[in-house]
Order: sequence, then C-alpha cells, then structure tokens
Amino acid sequence: MNQRSRLNLIFIQILVSSLLLALLGRLFYLQIANTGAYKTAALSIQSRDVVTPAVRGAIVDSSGIPMAVDRPGLVITVDRSTIDLEPDKGDAILHKVATLIGKNFADVYRSTRLCGEILQGDKTGCWRGTRYQPIPVTRTATQAQALKVLENADKFKGIDASSVPIRSYPSLAGENGSHVLGYVGSVTEQDLANTNQSYYRNEVIGKAGLEYQYNKYLRGTPGVKTVIVNRKESITSQARNTAPVPGDNLVTNINAKLQAVTEKALASSVMRSRSQGYHADSGAAVVMNVKTGAILAIASWPTYDPTIWEKGLTTAQAAALYSASNGVPALSRPLQGMFPPASTFKAISVVAAAKAGYNMNSTYDCPAQVKIGNRYFKNFEAKSQGKINMQTAIAVSCDTIWYQIAYDEWVRDGGLFPKSGLHDYFFKAAASFGLGKITGIDLPGEATGRLPDRAWKERFYLQNKDFYCNFQTKARKADLTPFLIAIAKENCTDGNVIRAGDAVNFSIGQGDTLMTPLQMVSAYAAIANGGTLYQPQVAKAIVTPNGKIVKEFTPKVNGHIDATPETISFLHKALRSVNQIGTGAPIFANFPVPVSGKTGTGQVVGKNPNGSPFDDISWYASFAPSDKPQYAVVMVVSQGGFGATSSAVGVKDIYSAIFGVSGGGADPKNSVYPKGIPTGLPKINTKLDTLGKP
Repeated sequence: MNQRSRLNLIFIQILVSSLLLALLGRLFYLQIANTGAYKTAALSIQSRDVVTPAVRGAIVDSSGIPMAVDRPGLVITVDRSTIDLEPDKGDAILHKVATLIGKNFADVYRSTRLCGEILQGDKTGCWRGTRYQPIPVTRTATQAQALKVLENADKFKGIDASSVPIRSYPSLAGENGSHVLGYVGSVTEQDLANTNQSYYRNEVIGKAGLEYQYNKYLRGTPGVKTVIVNRKESITSQARNTAPVPGDNLVTNINAKLQAVTEKALASSVMRSRSQGYHADSGAAVVMNVKTGAILAIASWPTYDPTIWEKGLTTAQAAALYSASNGVPALSRPLQGMFPPASTFKAISVVAAAKAGYNMNSTYDCPAQVKIGNRYFKNFEAKSQGKINMQTAIAVSCDTIWYQIAYDEWVRDGGLFPKSGLHDYFFKAAASFGLGKITGIDLPGEATGRLPDRAWKERFYLQNKDFYCNFQTKARKADLTPFLIAIAKENCTDGNVIRAGDAVNFSIGQGDTLMTPLQMVSAYAAIANGGTLYQPQVAKAIVTPNGKIVKEFTPKVNGHIDATPETISFLHKALRSVNQIGTGAPIFANFPVPVSGKTGTGQVVGKNPNGSPFDDISWYASFAPSDKPQYAVVMVVSQGGFGATSSAVGVKDIYSAIFGVSGGGADPKNSVYPKGIPTGLPKINTKLDTLGKP
C-alpha cells in the first residue's frame, strides 16, 4: 500500500468515526438530554385535555354589592368539525338549533363562521376561535332546551349542551355599569398566541373594562383532566386531573347606588337637552374622591345592556354597538370622548395668568368684543360686563378678559417670531394639569386629549404640509372655495406657527384644545384638594374567595399643578361665586350644600349628518362641599347646549344623592354614603339567590 492510499484510508476512518460520534451525540440528546420535551410531544399526539373552566371572581362595589358574578348556566355549542361533514355543511342542523333557542338562523350561522371565512363586508358577530373548539351559540339555554339536544343526538349531530359558569351582571342597585365593568368572551387565536398568558380554547376571558384589566386575578385556574387515547380515540389511561381554582374577587371604589344615580342623571340631562331642541348625541359623567383619586361612579351615554354578551350577541346587536347613527354605544366617553373644554378651562387660565404676574384682586375690562389682528373675538352673547374684578369675571364667565391677557402674553413671547426662553404660561399651566397625557386610570383604552402647544403644532404641520401645499389637487371639489384655498396657502407657508388666534382661543378652552371628562374631573379634584393630581383608581382591592387580601390599591400621585396656595385659594372663592352670583346660580344658589364649579359651553365647527350645524357642548365641572371638598363631579353632554341648563342640572342630581338632599335640606340618612365613604373592605356575598334589591 503506497503512502497516498494509506492517507485516503486514514481520512475515511476519521470521517466515519466523526459521523458515528455525531450520531451517538444526537441519540444521547434525543434519548436522555431532551427526553422530557419529546415525551411531552409524543403524549400530545395521543392525549386529550378536558378543561373545566374555573368560577370567575366577582366584581363588587365598595359595600360588597355584586356587580359582576358567575352563576350556574347552560351553554349550547356547535362542533364545526362534525357538522361540516354533513352534505349541506350542517345548515339543516343549525336551522333546528336556531328554532330551539329562539334565534334567527342568520345570527346562529354567523356566530359559527370563522372571521376568516367571511371574505368581504361586515364581520361583526363572527367566531374568532377555531373550528376545532366548541362554539357557543347561547349561554342562557333552559333545561328543556339542553335536554332536547342531549336526548336527540341523532338529530343534533355536533351539538352539545353542558353546565358552565355564566357571567352575570345582576344590577342589584339598578346600575348598568357596562362601560366600567366590561364583558367576557371566548378565547381567540390572538389570545392563544399571547406569550404573556396561557389559555385553553374553551375558556372565557375579560375583553373590556375591569373584566379585561384585572383578568389575571378574576380568571382563576381551570381544571384540566388529561386522558390518553388510542388511534380509535378510545381512552386508555389518565395522565393528570387537577381541580379548577376559583378566581379572586375584585372590590371597587364604585358605589353601585351612586353609579345608578349618575347614569340616570346623565341620561336625564341628554333627554333634557333634546327637549330643548339640541341634538345631544352623547355624554359622560364622573364622580371622584378628591382626597384619593378613587372613582366613585363613572357613566357613559349612550350605553347598552351588559347582559347581551351572556345571551349571545346577535349580528344586529354587534352592528348597533358601533353604529354612528346610534351614537356608538361601545365607546366609553369618560375615557375616550375628547371635547373642547370651553369655559371650564378658565380655572387653568387663572393659574397661567397668576404665574405671568397678573393680580387676581385687580379689576379688568370685559368689553363686548376685542380686536385681534383683523378679526373681532366676541364675548359670550356679545355682552359687555364693564370693568370687573377677576373673581366676578370667572363667575359671569367673561371671555374678553382672557383674549386680552392671552394676546398680551403671546406678544411678549415674540408673537409670530418666538423669542428664546419662551414663557408660554398658558401651555405650561395646562401641562401641569396633565392635559395631553393619559391620567393612568385602571381601565383600558384611555385617550390623551390634546394639548395644542408648539410641539403639537409642529407635529401636526409636518403631517399635513403636503395636503396644504397641494390643496387644489388633493382636496374635494366642494372644498375648493376661495376662503379654504387661502387658509391652505397660509398653512402651507407657516402652519407650524402659534398665531394670535391660537393663543386667545386656547385661553378659553377652544380652538384645537380637547379634554376627556376624566382629565377634567382630575383637574378640578386637584384644585379642590390644594394642588395634587391623583391617578384615578377604580379598583380598591383583590380578595380571595375566603377573604384573604391579595392586593390593596393605595392612592397614586400623578403630579402637582403649578400654582401657589394663594392662586388655589382664589380659585376656591371664584368657583364658589359661579354658583352664588354667576352662571351656576340659577341651579345651585339655594342648594343646601355649598358647591363650587364652572359652567362651559363649547363651540364646534361642523355639521351633523342631516346637514344642520353642530350644537354647543354642555359642560359642568365642580367640587363639594366648598369649604371642605371631598367630591369632584363632572358632566358633559355633546351637542347639549348651555352648560348651566343641561349638565349643571345633572350634576345637581348627583350631589343630591351624595348628600341626601330632599325638601330643601340635607340628611345623611338619605345619602348613598350614610356613614361617609367607606375606607375598609366589605363582606362579599356572591350568592344572588340570597340577595335582594338594596
């Protein structure tokens, strides 16, 4: 054997040895190192999980009244993997099911269609899970309906009935609470893909409101029985069997009786505005504890029946929730509604003016109108109030004083050519109140409002510059009017500049300024308590079913308003004057409890679907008692007209319930808080059959 052959043989030996070592290493990895993972994978092929949902924790008010609780129920489900094998794809079976449960076939059919199967058009009411899990068509079946399904399996192939916990919203105090409580729904593919949670396909989980926010506590732990099956799907053995663990209960700061009163007062204000000829398309109301930020009641209008989820949402109901003609009931106005704050904003302007050096004890001219550039800015209803002090100016809601102050400060900051070291007193005062930021309430989907300061102006300009500069080619033909063309040309040139009109409009809460009702109640609560902005908090504590405290929620501070004690003291006097001699006096002058507040009437440019101009937005923001503030109450009615004649009346109704006002006097025994706002935790009774209406 020559040298070359010997080298080739050695090379082959090394190669074979390497392959053998690699094979042995792989066998070691499969058989020993990673045996657990492959054992699990093998078992998953021949195992089946039978999941028993846990009883979901209750949501109760501050006195222990259940607002959301599980109750025993019967669910009828459809197995698509079975009915799809029928010649007609299961249509005849679904017709029988629809007749049995008293629903339209179209709704039952839609509720069993995967959203991906609906290629075009509206997808509301479709199934967001998979065809391999039971699809519920009703969660409120009667025993007779369930028995008919179970006793006629040959006629109801792929249909099953079983006993499951059903989420119930008992409304024991007459409250609706749909926007704050939220709702539960079946697990979707998106939920299953969430790496932060581990769900089973037949679970129901929180989808909105508190149900979503605190789902990890309320959910509990499902029971799982894993069985091993052979190729014929016959059970050969059982791998595990764990019992379900009930979820924890959520105690809230909400008072169910006050919640019901607040909802009723808001709805009455909307109807009152409509009776006066206004469109009044939506509204919101919030009650807050000024000393802690606790949310005591929070209402949105229009609302919807929270029980529609447990009954099974129909296509028509799903569409109605997001219908503009219905006012989009699914939208939570306290958190997501953004409105121009109008004259309620003047409390913030007081802080700005005081910071700029204006004397709150001096007198100022309140003319009928003020000329800024080539435009006249008018007082409300173009009335002149003569020479008045600032306290009276707040009481009667003079606009022209603020036009002059805001314009003067704009000029001092350089006007169209801003100086370095800008004071921007008005923008900075608004920022210190939290405008333009979420409050951080423990509910999902909160909007930020809008603080149209210089940074916002620049961002907005960059986003829209191309449209402005090419207005005549990009705008609708109907918008190509000489006025709009001129505006577009001006915005193309210097749309990022704060103009005089921007400054004066901002000072009275108009122009591009937007606030949520939640931001407004936080601002007035801060004025009431001396300057502390608290984070609004709905949850009070998490408690186990046996009463053990898992977590208590303590007050959180978001910041402090940039105002001196003297300025806050002035605001207390001025806001009290509103209800003594000013715009709120017709409503609160004879109220037995002193209330401080501010009316607001916001003007909006635009038209309703019927072509009529938008009506004014009605605001009332307040706190009480004036001498020792404890509650802040805010109400807004979109297109509701004047603040005093609509929202202020609704707020008065809320205070009447809080203080037990009746017959010209206040009796704590008639109050929703006869012993004051509770500080401790209540006893929780979730057995609805033992509870009556409070």
